[in-house]
Amino acid sequence: MFGFKRKQEHTMEIFSPIQGTTRSLDEVEDEAFSSRALGDGFAVEPSEGKVTAPFSGKIAHIMEKSKHALILEHDSGVQILIHVGMNTVSLKGEGFTAHVQTGDRVVQGQVLLEFDIPLIKKAGYELLSPVIVPNGQEIVKEVQVLGKGADLMIEVKY
Repeated sequence: MFGFKRKQEHTMEIFSPIQGTTRSLDEVEDEAFSSRALGDGFAVEPSEGKVTAPFSGKIAHIMEKSKHALILEHDSGVQILIHVGMNTVSLKGEGFTAHVQTGDRVVQGQVLLEFDIPLIKKAGYELLSPVIVPNGQEIVKEVQVLGKGADLMIEVKY
């Protein structure tokens, strides 16, 4: 009647992009993640050294030199940050193989990164890997972490 049009809300479910045991961000030793200052999500204790795309989209950014983290963007504009281990940036890419570059289109299930779990452990780095929806995305209306124990997922309303 007055030209107001209600925007349709969408829901997206994001499952772990890394095989392993999911845990609360509270268990991550880096306070930027555990306090959720960077965004909400969960962490994964990897059992396999692969990161696969939890949804189709594009690589918004990958740490080209260290290859330890990337941002994947869904076609809706929702982004997630996948950060393998803690302080692994110090390895300067050793033990990491990137299969994608910034700007690449990827499909759900595609291998994005591989990492050498024994090498990272031997170097003394924690492998618990945060998967978060970064704060500050205008499109994101709500982020919830659902599930219990080792079976967590992220629900994003946008």
